[in-house]
Amino acid sequence: MGGGFYISKFVGVVGIVFGAGAVATVIALAVVYSQEVAKNEAVSPTNGGSTVKPPVTTPGGSTVVPQVTTPVIPTTAPSNEAWDKYRLPDTLKPEHYNLTLWPRLTVNAQGLYIFTGKSYVVFQCVKETDLILIHSNKLNYTKWGDDHLAKLSALGSTPVPTIKKSWLQPTTQFLVLELNGKLAVGESYQLDTVFVGELADDLGGFYRSVYLEEGEEKVVATTQMQPTDARKAFPCFDEPAMKAIFHITLLHPPTTVALSNGMEHGQYSHVEVTEVGPEGPVRVWRTSFDETKKMSTYLLAFIVSDYDYINSTSDNVLIRIYARKKAIADGQGEYALNKTGPILKFFEKYYNATYPLPKSDQIALPDFNAGAMENWGLITYRETALLYDPNMSSNSNKERIATIIAHELAHMWFGNLVTLRWWNDLWLNEGFASYVEYLGANEAEPDWNIKDLIVLGDVHRVFAVDALASSHPLSSKEEDIQKPEQISELFDAISYSKVRSSIFSTYLNTFAYDNTVYTDLWDHLQMAVNSTGTSLPTGQTVHSIMNRWVLQMGFPVVTINTATGMINQQHFLLDPATAGSVPPSDFSYVWIVPIRWMKTGLLQKQTWLEDKTGILFQLSTELNWWMMLLTLQGEYIVYCMRDLNSNTWAKYINTTLALRTTKYLRREREYMPWESALDNLDFFYLMFDRSEVYGDMQAYLKYQVEPLFKHFENITRNWTDVPNGHTDQYNQVNAIRVACSTGMEECQTLTKGWYSQWMKDSAKNPIHPNLRTTVYCSAIAAGGAAEWEFGWTQFKAATIAIEADKLRFALACTKQPWLLNKYLEYTLDATKIRKQDATSTIVYIASNVVGQSLAWDFMRDRWSYIFTQYGGGSFSFSNLINGVTKRFSTEFELKQLKQFQADNSEVGFGSGTLAVSQSIERTTANIKWVAENKKSVQEWFYAEVPK
Repeated sequence: MGGGFYISKFVGVVGIVFGAGAVATVIALAVVYSQEVAKNEAVSPTNGGSTVKPPVTTPGGSTVVPQVTTPVIPTTAPSNEAWDKYRLPDTLKPEHYNLTLWPRLTVNAQGLYIFTGKSYVVFQCVKETDLILIHSNKLNYTKWGDDHLAKLSALGSTPVPTIKKSWLQPTTQFLVLELNGKLAVGESYQLDTVFVGELADDLGGFYRSVYLEEGEEKVVATTQMQPTDARKAFPCFDEPAMKAIFHITLLHPPTTVALSNGMEHGQYSHVEVTEVGPEGPVRVWRTSFDETKKMSTYLLAFIVSDYDYINSTSDNVLIRIYARKKAIADGQGEYALNKTGPILKFFEKYYNATYPLPKSDQIALPDFNAGAMENWGLITYRETALLYDPNMSSNSNKERIATIIAHELAHMWFGNLVTLRWWNDLWLNEGFASYVEYLGANEAEPDWNIKDLIVLGDVHRVFAVDALASSHPLSSKEEDIQKPEQISELFDAISYSKVRSSIFSTYLNTFAYDNTVYTDLWDHLQMAVNSTGTSLPTGQTVHSIMNRWVLQMGFPVVTINTATGMINQQHFLLDPATAGSVPPSDFSYVWIVPIRWMKTGLLQKQTWLEDKTGILFQLSTELNWWMMLLTLQGEYIVYCMRDLNSNTWAKYINTTLALRTTKYLRREREYMPWESALDNLDFFYLMFDRSEVYGDMQAYLKYQVEPLFKHFENITRNWTDVPNGHTDQYNQVNAIRVACSTGMEECQTLTKGWYSQWMKDSAKNPIHPNLRTTVYCSAIAAGGAAEWEFGWTQFKAATIAIEADKLRFALACTKQPWLLNKYLEYTLDATKIRKQDATSTIVYIASNVVGQSLAWDFMRDRWSYIFTQYGGGSFSFSNLINGVTKRFSTEFELKQLKQFQADNSEVGFGSGTLAVSQSIERTTANIKWVAENKKSVQEWFYAEVPK
């Protein structure tokens, strides 16, 4: 695996070396999935302090009235007490939990959805202490007879100290117990609690998801714990290193099904409990589950729903796909069911480790802020990431489902079996899973050649972030990552997209059911190096090589002068002028780079660049590019086009010289070169679609795409067939999208005709699922209110999430400002746009040149509300801020951006804090780039269009 992937078209070019490689096992790869958790501020209870007053029934059956819990209000300057710190002390170690929860799927007299719970945790004292800290957020506790919020018992012969004081510390999210004596080292204790929480719609912790089925509103009680929201569901030691065994019991209505990480234990049994309320006695089911493996709190899941399922068995592993009853009846879970078994078998072989659980449940949720979550044994997904309908789903929808399933199943070993010790090493979980998802998907769909798409889709995605002076290393210091928002901020492209490895069998076996840090990985890679005789530079080890890639941010650009044989490296920065603001590095931003190269078609011996300069073999950079352009006359276009913007921004290559690579698109029919070019030309559109350059650029790209459009018109028999190849289907979409957006009349007539036909008979959609997103967008952009309102009606009527997503994107394509403003307002109404989709919809609108300023004004005006109601996870806020500001390229916009940062310093940006700084840095670079290149770019586009 360490050799990478061969892409047949991209040969004969020497001089581009990717930065994240070493020891033939680690290079930059991955994909960014959203693993974020919403931080919605619920109306009640608030951060540990408000009261849910109505009487409720505890899971044990007794009726209690929750007491008012008054938290300690921190002083302006936090004290040095343990409860004012964000990390748990190293005094206690959990062993197992027993947790019973009862979610109410209807509102109570106060109009709230709530859940009640009781739990106990058994923990061992490892260091003498008179203080117990356990995480708790937005929970209210029933006081025990001694007027404290918990009961402490000794399980050994040593007497238990009494509780002196108990309170909630909302800022650091702790339940605090001060004791009248010290706990004894080596003794085990039990902490009991009874509590109430709100089953809010905030997409984090234990929350509710709502959907309509045959006109009836259904409620799902579900979870999203990663990274720090298990504490919203029950009091727990909520850090990944605090692994324990969990015994889960759920109480739920007889018409619903309950799921958790473990297998259902024995037969369902009726338990009659009484809740004081107008409805009288309530009969519920009690479902208990087998104990879990030793695991972290963030991997817990428990769900109560009115769902149905399909199942199969693979090597004694029960595989079940859960979804809404109609979705299951319509066969939308079949694809996931058919692919899960082969992917599991592949990973068992790849990891050389048996899947450790008896079942693999996967469930599709209507409301889910992330793409999916790797809960051990019960993986949760957005509906669009798990359910496939051949009549509605496109080729790209199917690929996304296959890769996300593979990503989450990969975590069952790498992340769940072996887990990071602290969030500063998040990349150990996500980077590797983001690589092997392609291998798993390739096993499921070998005809797709999906491994060829890794570099195209993922490697360069991280480069855009890692080339900023405000980037961050893969591994941060533990002490620098403390607060929940700092943890959430790590869920970005760096952590997901900068890692690849292949030898992990001994590593997984050594640390099974345990926690690890990145240096453990280097130890095991060093063992592999030693056993295989792999050659490293003299005096270097895996540690010394890889620390340069992990402990310093960024990556090098390697330049080869073939006239002199000299090779050198330099820290690549989007704007070289920001070099002075880059934080210092112990390694001086020098990497140890493995280099493989070819000469006269023959692969040469691998060499290493260990310093800033070295010698490789016997052209200046610009001459290299001219030689490449000559080669292109035969090869049409190359992978180097992917670096068009990066090279020009950093002033390594003249912009118009780089643009010359696009001239060969007229002769190109393959997807990867076209996608590479369009990806980079999108930046030119962002910089110039509000200027006089736009017309010439449009004319140029229209000229280039015409043959591609005609090609697909011919091979599909006038758009009636579907191209055979996986990537050919993608390129057909590119042909239509670019032809229509550049004003090709034939294309616009085609898309408007299809959409008009659908408007006349909404029951018969004539547009193929592959083409719907681009056709809907083109027709709505060319149309007016009637086309938009029809699209909105179809969006609201859509019963399949994948179809709704296509329409939700297309509605942002209208050129009518008043419609875009109305659409923006809809994003703040969860009955119109689901909370999970609100921020991405705003970004869609901002991507439209007509909507960009509208979205920016809207976000600034409503920031306080958006931050409070739609927060959570780095992708939620980071994508929103970066997405709305990505077109910024003027001094006025930079001034507005800085003012936005200053105006909201008190409200804050949470997990989007870094995104604001990155947007300012990116805007500054854009301003310089436009000033230096606008004139020459316009002249070049004008000259290249036949007159």
